Amino acid sequence: MLDDLKYIHEKDTYDALGTVGNQWKQLQQKYDLPAIDKEFSNIIHAGMGGSALWALVGMSWPGFNLPFEVSRGYDIPAYVSEKTLFIAASVSGNTEETLSSLAQAEEKGAYIVVIASGGKLAEIAKAKNYPFIELPKVVPPRYGMFNGLKGLTILGEQLGILSEKNAVKELEDAAKFVEDSISGWRADVPTAQNQAKQLAQELAGKSVVIYGGPLMAPAAHKWKIGFNENAKTVAWEYAFPEFNHNEFTGWTSHPVDKPYGIVYLLSSFDNDRIKKRFDLSERLLSGRWPAPIHVEVQGETKLEQLLWAVTLGDFVSVYLSLLNGLSPIDMGDDDIIEKFKKELG
Repeated sequence: MLDDLKYIHEKDTYDALGTVGNQWKQLQQKYDLPAIDKEFSNIIHAGMGGSALWALVGMSWPGFNLPFEVSRGYDIPAYVSEKTLFIAASVSGNTEETLSSLAQAEEKGAYIVVIASGGKLAEIAKAKNYPFIELPKVVPPRYGMFNGLKGLTILGEQLGILSEKNAVKELEDAAKFVEDSISGWRADVPTAQNQAKQLAQELAGKSVVIYGGPLMAPAAHKWKIGFNENAKTVAWEYAFPEFNHNEFTGWTSHPVDKPYGIVYLLSSFDNDRIKKRFDLSERLLSGRWPAPIHVEVQGETKLEQLLWAVTLGDFVSVYLSLLNGLSPIDMGDDDIIEKFKKELG
């Protein structure tokens, strides 16, 4: 089925595969920011869904040399003050939780930066002269994660709050690596040579569970989002070492029938104790859970590995959607999230 290009074109009406395949170009996007001459004590990134995701990736790479928290909800942490850099992020610009958080941050006197492609957030930024990173419009927004990561990296480098040096250049240089990696996952590459198609076939008909170590945790979260929104498949993710303190025991008994597909995202940058936890968990749970699928993440740097893992997950979830007989992108009345938003009001 996945080698039938006619079938793919019929189902992938809005060309999700093409959009995913061009994500590497977002890493070369340019953004202009005014000079910001201010020191901060902490950073809050307020965003939901994909607009939170690039900040979670940013905590793995490039990292921040100030306390950094991703706030996903209506309310902000009590410690927000005039010493806080508050980043209000929403691709659409209309996310109600983020708008609520922004209003609270303004009351606390936090320094506001807005990242959005339009909507109410853009209107507020322009009206109040907040530094504004205007993202290109990508439909649906979950395919624009690399735009957000690039904007956040530019902001962080300008303010000198990143752990990595020359992060913007490293991000731009990594675009070629991602482009080359994608060439092996495209629709015209047969399943026999296509890792993304093979993984989709292995996971078809199952709820998907994705595990990563500290570095790969945000990539695992992106896989979960992709399975949910692209393939309309129940999925969840969790991270080692926390896994061994609770969820590990959950696999030992019920439910007896376990219709799950388990994916290990394994990085060469995982420390030896994390690697041992992956191996030992698999051995002790042998016969009690489905054998994990090992995905050895490729790339010579932490950044390359994160970008590779995120992009592979997008391809896998799109192919799984096609195996499910569904369009990876729902538009208009077919989008249950949009239906929910309308009824929520």
